[in-house]
Amino acid sequence: MDEFLIIKKYFKNLTKKNPGALNLNDDVFFDKKNKLILSIDTYNENTHFFNFKNPYLVIKKIIRSSISDLICKGVKPKYFFISGSGNKNHFNKKNLKLISKAISDEQKFFNIKLSGGDMTNSKKSSFTVTSVGFSKNIIKRNNTKNNDDIYITGNLGDSFVGLNILKKKIHLDKKYRNYFINKYYLPNLPIGLIKFLNKFANSSIDVSDGLFADMHKLINKQKISFILFADLIPISKNLKIYLKNVKKSHLNFISKGDDYQIIFTSNKRNRKYIKRLAKRINQKITLIGSITNKSGHNKIISNGKQLKSKNYEGYFHKF
Repeated sequence: MDEFLIIKKYFKNLTKKNPGALNLNDDVFFDKKNKLILSIDTYNENTHFFNFKNPYLVIKKIIRSSISDLICKGVKPKYFFISGSGNKNHFNKKNLKLISKAISDEQKFFNIKLSGGDMTNSKKSSFTVTSVGFSKNIIKRNNTKNNDDIYITGNLGDSFVGLNILKKKIHLDKKYRNYFINKYYLPNLPIGLIKFLNKFANSSIDVSDGLFADMHKLINKQKISFILFADLIPISKNLKIYLKNVKKSHLNFISKGDDYQIIFTSNKRNRKYIKRLAKRINQKITLIGSITNKSGHNKIISNGKQLKSKNYEGYFHKF
């Protein structure tokens, strides 16, 4: 079973009397009365990060991955808790100093505060991060409207190249190698959008498991479908150069996840506003598709041809 089937079958019913749990169908807990938003994620070595040879970058990556859950809801992260598991090699003096520096740098960069955590002994390194924010409202999943536009922030695909460089599956010169590895470890979160998203977004999610996989989660059981135009999906100049050299399609790169950009849907009447806002706050926002009222008819269109979405499903935890 995958993680979503397990949640549905064994845990969803346990939250019936807890509206803040949002039926375990979103990435956050939302206590509307107390304006409290929480997210929690666990990151395991060899699954969520390649290895622990660069603890400074690993810690930065997992903090950014965690607060991304709040940012895509239109909520500013304020506090975070981090718990770590590992052994004496993971937590030697050198690594502990690097971990401390990474946390300090992220606190300053995002104006967030370390507020607690825990440490335990284990063979492999693993971290759990809880992020906390406060807001009157959030942008939920599954609130997508028929005829909504679909937007994505930033670029997709760079992180997957970086991961494959670390795995030595892709070999590039130093300039491009450093660029893609940095994109893997240091996702450029669209923090400038936080205070604006609630003005125009009907639904939103961050891209963690892959564009197409996360689109399925965004609409879930709503009786609607998405149409995505693959040729409009934004990628960086460096990724374009790489793909041209190796003669590969960008679809296999944008669908792998770890981008931590925001997918959101919005009414078509907001197009001009979103375009002006993107320019004003210097945030790349690209219109890549639309929502239709035909349930079960999700489409990916490339060069006028429909592709099979199951070929680009992204990442799922399976047990």
